[in-house]
Amino acid sequence: MRIRPAAVADLFYPGDPHVLRNMVDNMLEECEGKFFHMGSVPKALLVPHAGYIYSGVTAAYAYNLLRGADIRRVVMAGPSHRVPCRGLVLPDVDFFSTPLGDVPLDLSGVRMASACAGVSIQNPPHILEHSLEVQLPFLQRVLDDFSIVPLVLGKVSCEAVSQLLHQLWGDARTLILISSDLSHFHDYREACAIDRDSLTRILNREGHLLSHQACGATGINGLLSVASEKGLTANLLDYRNSGDTAGDKMRVVGYASVAFYAAGEQEIAP
Repeated sequence: MRIRPAAVADLFYPGDPHVLRNMVDNMLEECEGKFFHMGSVPKALLVPHAGYIYSGVTAAYAYNLLRGADIRRVVMAGPSHRVPCRGLVLPDVDFFSTPLGDVPLDLSGVRMASACAGVSIQNPPHILEHSLEVQLPFLQRVLDDFSIVPLVLGKVSCEAVSQLLHQLWGDARTLILISSDLSHFHDYREACAIDRDSLTRILNREGHLLSHQACGATGINGLLSVASEKGLTANLLDYRNSGDTAGDKMRVVGYASVAFYAAGEQEIAP
């Protein structure tokens, strides 16, 4: 049994399972009731990936929509921060581990993904990468029985990402999850202006975000291409930056959570 151990426990989130469980549950509880559940489950989510004290509540707005959902496969894509790589990279492991337990890889999904253009299997880009790992404790608290197709995005075109998402789109039991923060290290006012433009593009399902607008711009652009083709609607759940949470306002990082629904299905704020 090949396990990718947790790399950022005690760095991005608590390493103690009891503390972690309580922290995640409290963030989810904070978001409860902020959006009406119209009997539908989002097909795709855009979520941030900073330390939980910075972006955890923003992420919780998205994950709270999955409570009770019959999601069995989560296709996860996040940018590489540690190891330069090309294409879309799958790990050569059977499980991802967190303090809350082990999450299995979806073998059929991995096989489908590995057959797509630009996809390779290699462990180095995954070993220290946080953009996917920080999503798992949230998923473990809101879903009962799921597996993952974890992809680190290196130097790759949004066309390659959209082609892979088309291949793995699946039915209502498959969730697409794109991990990305927004602008980095501008002052508070400038960051808000940049992020406002980025979110307008995202909500209108217009791609062409650049790397200075989002570290996971390629993944976002790939999702927006597919969302536009399939007629999904995009709903902004939460936006804030590190100046609003646990940082100063001189050099901030932007965070947003966005839910994508099939036409006619969406969350509505009370």
